[in-house]
Amino acid sequence: MAVITIDGPASSGKGTVAKKVAGQLGFHYLDSGAIYRALGLMVINAQLKKNDIDAILNLIDKMKLSFTNNGRVILNSLDVTEIIRSENVGMMASDIAKISEIRSKLHNFQQGFNQPPGLVTDGRDMGSVIFPQAELKIFLTASVEKRASRRYSQLHKSSDSVTIAVILCDIMKRDKQDCERSSSPLTYDHTFKVLDNTDLSIEETVQTIINWYNLSGKC
Repeated sequence: MAVITIDGPASSGKGTVAKKVAGQLGFHYLDSGAIYRALGLMVINAQLKKNDIDAILNLIDKMKLSFTNNGRVILNSLDVTEIIRSENVGMMASDIAKISEIRSKLHNFQQGFNQPPGLVTDGRDMGSVIFPQAELKIFLTASVEKRASRRYSQLHKSSDSVTIAVILCDIMKRDKQDCERSSSPLTYDHTFKVLDNTDLSIEETVQTIINWYNLSGKC
C-alpha cells in the first residue's frame, strides 16, 4: 500500500493539501493533528492538566475517532470538526504532543489508518516516526507571516475579535514547542522533499506533490 506523508509547521496548509491529494488519488486520508486535537478537547472537558499523564492515557482508551468522506471529524459519536480547531484546543494539543508516553500510545492508533489502496496523512512526525518507509515524504512549509495570514483568514470568519498579531505570536510559540520537544520533534532529513508554498496556491501545491508521486514510480 502506498503512503504519502505531509509534515510541516502550523498553518502551512498541509491538512487542506493532504485531503485534496488523497481525493485526487482515491486514497484514504488521516489528519493526525485531529487526533491530538480531539484528545486535547477531551483533556479540557475533563478539566485535566497537561501533566496529568496517567489520566490522559486513560482518556485515549475511551477515544473513538473517525473521519467522514466530507471531512467531518467524529469523536465518540459527536461532530467536533469546528471546536477542535479553536486556539485553546490547539495549544493543549501541542502541549500534550510533547509527552512521549502519549505519543507512544497513539503510534499504533495512527498506523491502523493505513488501508488499501493507499493513505495520505499530514502531521508533525508522519514521515519521521509513524510512516518512516512511506513512498513519498513531504515537508511542507511557508513563511511565518504567510502562515499567520492564512490562520487569520480562517478564524476571522467566525470571530471578529481575533487579531493577526496574536495569531502570529501563537504560531511562533507553537513552532518553538514542536521543534524543541524531546519526543518526536518537528523535523525532516534527506529522505523528505521540502516544499515551500509561501507563493504557491493550494492547487499548485497539490499538483506539485502529485507530480512528485507520479515520478516516484509508485503509482
